Amino acid sequence: MPFDAAEFAKAATAAGAAGVHTFDAMCQRELARYGDSIEGDAVVACTQESRLLGEAASDSPKVATVRFFNIRERAGWSKDASHATPKIAALIAEAMLPEPAPTTQVSYKSGGQILIIGPMRDALVIAEALKGAVSVNVLATSANDADAKLPAVREYPIVSGARVSVSGWLGAFDVRWQQSSPIDLDACTRCNACVRACPEGAIDLTYQIDLDKCKSHRTCVAVCGDAKAIDFARQDGTREGRFDIVINLTDQKLFTQHQPPQGYFAPDEDALARLKVVAEVASLVGEFEKPKFFNYRANICAHSRNKKTGCTQCIDVCSTRAITAKGEQIEVSPQLCMGCGACTTVCPSGALTYVYPRVADTGARLKAMLATFANAGGRDAVVLLHDAGAGQEVIDDLALRGDGLPARVLPVAVHHPASTGLDVWLGAVAYGATAVQILVTPDVAPDYQISLAAQADIANTILAALGYQDTMVTVVGMRELASGEANARRGLAVRVAATFNLSNDKRGTLDAVFAHLLEHAPTPKAVIPLAVGAPFGEIVVDADKCTMCLACVGACPEGALADNADRPQLRFVESKCVQCGICAKTCPERAITLAPRLNLAADARKMRVLNEAEILGCLRCGKPLGAKKMIENMFNKLSTHSMFADEQSRNRIKMCADCRVVDLYSEEKTLDIRNLKP
Repeated sequence: MPFDAAEFAKAATAAGAAGVHTFDAMCQRELARYGDSIEGDAVVACTQESRLLGEAASDSPKVATVRFFNIRERAGWSKDASHATPKIAALIAEAMLPEPAPTTQVSYKSGGQILIIGPMRDALVIAEALKGAVSVNVLATSANDADAKLPAVREYPIVSGARVSVSGWLGAFDVRWQQSSPIDLDACTRCNACVRACPEGAIDLTYQIDLDKCKSHRTCVAVCGDAKAIDFARQDGTREGRFDIVINLTDQKLFTQHQPPQGYFAPDEDALARLKVVAEVASLVGEFEKPKFFNYRANICAHSRNKKTGCTQCIDVCSTRAITAKGEQIEVSPQLCMGCGACTTVCPSGALTYVYPRVADTGARLKAMLATFANAGGRDAVVLLHDAGAGQEVIDDLALRGDGLPARVLPVAVHHPASTGLDVWLGAVAYGATAVQILVTPDVAPDYQISLAAQADIANTILAALGYQDTMVTVVGMRELASGEANARRGLAVRVAATFNLSNDKRGTLDAVFAHLLEHAPTPKAVIPLAVGAPFGEIVVDADKCTMCLACVGACPEGALADNADRPQLRFVESKCVQCGICAKTCPERAITLAPRLNLAADARKMRVLNEAEILGCLRCGKPLGAKKMIENMFNKLSTHSMFADEQSRNRIKMCADCRVVDLYSEEKTLDIRNLKP
């Protein structure tokens, strides 16, 4: 890679480095000088030799901490490498930021109880490889296999069964199956008495009964004696057990979601794949931790109110089925959550937020990188969001075998490409990016790609309406990235980069980002129409249908709808509406419809009146009784009831409580309930 030490030092200093040391062969002949130079809190621009360089740094008493980052594949190995100094400066600025704040940990405890499910021959091969290292259990799904042979020494339980179902996660898998044979392999002593006694030859040395041959003589039961391993009543009985790890060697998918839980393995028939599973499983004994990737604020969740379902986007998109409905709220299993963050991306209210890293941490990285890139002379910055696993491999491969990333493309590693959404993407645009790309690899769940594309459409609709040219937020694959097709178009950068920080409050961050983009927009537009499903908009109330019952006010989870204590009014704050639709489903008159749009005007944050009712006074005393339309609607519905057959009884509906009692006792002919007709 072309390397100008002076320019590199200048870029590093501009990024905030207190001192800069450059080397031609840091991991080889200059290793001693590296050890003498490194001190304090250091960052080293090499990941390939991080083990060697880390050991050398640990020998120095002057070193406090050392971190490693990559500039070779991310910036240096590229056909644009000679122009990559601003990009290198941005990568240095990112590397010098503090590590993300730690989050709560989720614990797993595995005692090494492993259940191997599959044809007996295949299951026994894996069992023999694992015995001694872990506690092995075998569930044979096709036990009467002519090639199968039970071990000569009984060292682990073997049972047979079918119709297997599994739920749970590492350390807590609950397995249920139906006993498929009258012979319990775990109780069988393998004396072969049943094999010799069976007149039909229905029992072989796998100690399973071929029920098609069996004529129900039951001589096998008699000769089994005290072992009691054979019981025809046991057939089709349900059995269950709890295991720490499950290995599935069958063709049946025991978990149908895209991402099965940790501790579950389903290798194909390839011997190498199964060998890898054996190696990994043997190490899964003990206590383990992973980050809890999300926070949930139930008070602003728009999932359900009053048994009316509103938003289900997080449940629909989750590839691990970690999210389920629980009454008016949702429940997220941290053990099943793999940290993809798609639920936080699609959540309209911010009830689910991503915490490892937090939006504030990701925003700080973007802000530092884009500001440093611009200050170092870079132009037309593109932010490429990718995961640190498969996504980084794509970038490395492009550097090794292709043209590398363009000098204006800033790669930013995240835990999962689905973990960022509108607040991060548009925040990057507010910081000066001309485009944001989300790299998805083949192992990303299809539902995630669909949801990312839908969110990108919302972002691009908003940016286009404000005059920021071309598609600025795109979901790209390996082919588009390698061909350069992803960087063919260039958006229009914001005139002045934002200086505020992104926060973990999704709606608050978006309000700040929208305000900045509007202020510097080439073609400012206060109201932007959006497609159905967008998380912004207003509601339209049909005044002719609305009776001012205000059921919608009590149902709104975001506080976007409100009443007025002084007069019958339905009021609305548009900036709080997430278009969940609970108000429309709650309205008994079907008077409410959703109107998705983004209102950037100041009045979107102010309370406005959607409907106001005329007040009806008591017929006797004139005291305000309530909304005229609601009371008249009730009057019309009850007028056919037998209790309100005469006019005087009907008029009591339009009286206050006090006057209703007075009128009832002043009636010459009092009402007797025994005279009422059904």
